[in-house]
Amino acid sequence: MLRKNPKSKKLSAAGTFAIVASRYNSQFVDAMLRAAKAELLRAGAKVQVVRVPGAYEIPVVAVKLARQSCPRLSAIICLGVILRGQTVHAAHIGDAVSRALMDIQLATEVPVIHEVLLLENAEQARVRCLDRKHNRGTEAAQTALEMARVMSELRCDDIPF
Repeated sequence: MLRKNPKSKKLSAAGTFAIVASRYNSQFVDAMLRAAKAELLRAGAKVQVVRVPGAYEIPVVAVKLARQSCPRLSAIICLGVILRGQTVHAAHIGDAVSRALMDIQLATEVPVIHEVLLLENAEQARVRCLDRKHNRGTEAAQTALEMARVMSELRCDDIPF
């Protein structure tokens, strides 16, 4: 259950959120994780963090979390950084993770927030992960809060058809 805080424009939350974060490229992922967790805690949410070795391992943990019933999660945030190299390996990982995360949220109806970033270089990662004004972890948490609110408002008796 999410609600608007009457004293601010920020969302507040009374739910449980999971963050699945890669340990690979930890300098960048850890910064997103700190920002996402802080944003969720500021909103009053409960937060469960699960670390995995790399981006490719994120979907299997996300689907297990999405299928659990106790507690039923309000949303899952997936955080990782994939840096392109000289081969197409990074693109294959990025595509596979993207497809899997979409499939998970469609199959389970738990919002899965995709912040597994496929970036060209470390400079792009610094801008998106280490910059406090534009940290993608903060944005992911805000999206998770909003999607949890939207999903909680979609009840069968509220649909006009």
